[in-house]
Amino acid sequence: MTSDDLRRGLEEVGARFDFGEYETEAYLAVLEHGQLTASEIAEKTDIPQPRVYDTVRSLSENGLVELRESRPIQVLAVDPEEAFEDVQSTLTTLVSSLSERYRAPARDAEAVSLITSRQTILRYLEEVISGAEYELVLSLTPDLLSRFEDEIKARRDAGVSIDLLLAPASEVPGPDEYDYSRVATTARARRGITTPIVAVADGTYSVYTTREALGRDGNRYGVIFNRSELGFLVSGFLNTVVWTSATTLLEGGEDRPFPRRYASIRRCAEDLEEGEGEFHVTVRGRDVETGERRLTRGRVVDVSLGPNRGTAALTVETDEGPVDVGGQVAALEDIEAYELLVGRSSPPELE
Repeated sequence: MTSDDLRRGLEEVGARFDFGEYETEAYLAVLEHGQLTASEIAEKTDIPQPRVYDTVRSLSENGLVELRESRPIQVLAVDPEEAFEDVQSTLTTLVSSLSERYRAPARDAEAVSLITSRQTILRYLEEVISGAEYELVLSLTPDLLSRFEDEIKARRDAGVSIDLLLAPASEVPGPDEYDYSRVATTARARRGITTPIVAVADGTYSVYTTREALGRDGNRYGVIFNRSELGFLVSGFLNTVVWTSATTLLEGGEDRPFPRRYASIRRCAEDLEEGEGEFHVTVRGRDVETGERRLTRGRVVDVSLGPNRGTAALTVETDEGPVDVGGQVAALEDIEAYELLVGRSSPPELE
């Protein structure tokens, strides 16, 4: 249903149940006795005699009673299952549509949003996880991994590259107890009890919240970066501050076929450093000095990867000469990259 359809549906249901005090008394009296005259309704209720006829005609117009034109007029009860059949159908459709809207947060919302509901935070986490197309970065508790295991596994089976961080480490099963390759490309465990809950899909759509926000007590808040380039702030913080202080559970390496698509230059540099042979790349990004959008294509001639993912860069041989490519907020390189597509024989085409 569209927003207008939902609004009309709610208004129709509201109007149908907009009983006044007199309608309620008269309807219940007729239901109890099956059939009454207007005078009998007045006697059995507190409805003034002059208001009875208007009241029963209102009930008749809504299909709740039947008026038998006689002297005096007889008011007959209609089987409630028949009287409310259309309302039940409308409610079923309406509730289903409202539930769909509840479960699927709109992606055209503001780029940055603050949410304070536990259930809404969980819905956004599920949305981010399920929406990842090629790269997913996660920092979860073991309980949240269990909650979203099917969604994460589905993304892994679809070929999405997944970095998974779990905390606190004391509650995380070891690799001999749990097969992390089913849900991650790389997995780590971190001791810190205050490790944040994070999900970043394709470098842009992300959620940041705290462990306490998903508990029963404490201040609840979450920050949503809705398909915004600001999402790199979350993944950058996770990669350089949180990830580096964790211990390895799974270091399986990338197994996707080429061409491979990346949001994180760190992930890209890791794969290329470990790979063999020649690589070509197409980079969508910005000129570091002017801020203008640039599309750079060429052969990768050098890969630079600092310890603990601290820094990462590529040097690409283009038709105009060598170009240094860094990640988002790059300052030393020529290009600030926010999307990279790597192929083998030639630079792949970005959609």
